[in-house]
Amino acid sequence: MSSESARGADPVPPPPGGVLWSLSGDIRALLMLPAALTLQVAHPAVGAGVDEHSVFRTDPWGRGERSLSSLQLWVYGGEEAAAEGRRLRRLHRTIRGTDTRGRPYHALSPANYAWVHATGFPVYRHGARYLLRPLNRDQERALYREWLQVGRVLGIHDRDMPQTIEEFWPYYRGMLADEIERTAVVEELVGAGAPVPPLDRGPWALRLLLRALWPVLLPPLARFRGFLTVGLMPPDAREAIGLEWTDAQERRLRRFCAVVRMVVPVLPERLRYLPRARRARAAHREAVRRCGS
Repeated sequence: MSSESARGADPVPPPPGGVLWSLSGDIRALLMLPAALTLQVAHPAVGAGVDEHSVFRTDPWGRGERSLSSLQLWVYGGEEAAAEGRRLRRLHRTIRGTDTRGRPYHALSPANYAWVHATGFPVYRHGARYLLRPLNRDQERALYREWLQVGRVLGIHDRDMPQTIEEFWPYYRGMLADEIERTAVVEELVGAGAPVPPLDRGPWALRLLLRALWPVLLPPLARFRGFLTVGLMPPDAREAIGLEWTDAQERRLRRFCAVVRMVVPVLPERLRYLPRARRARAAHREAVRRCGS
């Protein structure tokens, strides 16, 4: 149990100025999220839970918006972060069933809940190499410490997560060797044939235009999503799931990411950072200014 829980206090999100503070609110993090989700659902229990209980097929845009809002609260939500963690646990209390190997599962079983959270660390670490910059050793350790803090916000006990980066990698490799498989949901997330409805939010003129053009736009968008999902997944996870990746695809990915690395840093902050991250960064700068004045 974490020290915060032992004292009866709410766990706190990662600190301003940390690795996650810079990484998770950057728009480039959006490109990493499909890889993390796919690695999560490659677990038989998690894949079964999403397959049977999620609305990702019928309301993909709404689910994505809610998931992104939740993720931003974990890092930038301040006092709201712990409340969001409790809300997520309530939401998952009734999610149970039988996984692809015939085993009973519950979404809040420590092993399942911890795996869903654990996947974020290797995907962020790998994605940063391509889309931002490689993390040095100290930054990797800081990222893992901060990811543990997020886990506490979500109600994950310290006993259920490796507490050091040295303990994490054997745990991770063991999961890849013994649990991970190419589930039906993985197939949908990396394939280009799954039906996806057009965007159903935003200005009505845009929605009307997308609805008219969707039969033409969807195939290339789906192929690009699958390309980024597989490409930004750590190679050992990609291999464990059985996802193909060629040298030609790797070269394409590196060219695309090189352009992203050049373009995004020169964007104004209102375009570079997601709204909640942008507001939190501005509030932190103001608080620092006031303390210094």
